[in-house]
Amino acid sequence: VSEKACVEAGSARMSLLILVSIFLSAAFVMFLVYKNFPQLSEEERVNMKVPRDMDDAKALGKVLSKYKDTFYVQVLVAYFATYIFLQTFAIPGSIFLSILSGFLYPFPLALFLVCLCSGLGASFCYMLSYLVGRPVVYKYLTEKAVKWSQQVERHREHLINYIIFLRITPFLPNWFINITSPVINVPLKVFFIGTFLGVAPPSFIAIKAGTTLYQLTTAGEAVSWNSVFVLMILALLSILPAIFQKKLKQKFE
Repeated sequence: VSEKACVEAGSARMSLLILVSIFLSAAFVMFLVYKNFPQLSEEERVNMKVPRDMDDAKALGKVLSKYKDTFYVQVLVAYFATYIFLQTFAIPGSIFLSILSGFLYPFPLALFLVCLCSGLGASFCYMLSYLVGRPVVYKYLTEKAVKWSQQVERHREHLINYIIFLRITPFLPNWFINITSPVINVPLKVFFIGTFLGVAPPSFIAIKAGTTLYQLTTAGEAVSWNSVFVLMILALLSILPAIFQKKLKQKFE
């Protein structure tokens, strides 16, 4: 038993070491991205941070919109890199970046940008978990992971629909879906497509809210009862094919 415990401890330690190395490498890339950003004033530099609330988002929006036209590529790359960085390491704040995209860019570009960043960031998080997360998932999320594994097996034929459904609804936190998916054998391609399509409806609402950024005081204001109703309808539509096929199967068996 002690030998097995030593191996597990070593494996967890190694995983942690790899994770820290990848995080530091990604942080260095982020540093390079911001190094290539236009020269900012002292006040602007203070506001160049990951938004934690609506005031932060407004201050950041003001800085980015000022430089967006002159330094279009630099601002776009900084936005893209930051969003993916937050998603990859499950750091909170991407909801504010989704709202900001509606303020900074035309709606179709903002929606595509948010879906792509979410899909790529979640996939990187998936790959990180595949590489180093298994010991962590087995140790700390065993019960939850087992339950979700059973759900995934039940929906194996309609996995894309199921992932879309989970992304639209708040039943499971996004970080949990990202970290446990590789452990319970959700294919990466299915995971990416399901995430890309599934984040579109909630992002649609956040981006729409971004067009009136300066009237918002909290992120909660971005979501109205109408938008919650629309999300429920879309979630239902995403899972309908699976329900219908199940019923037909039962009928003909």
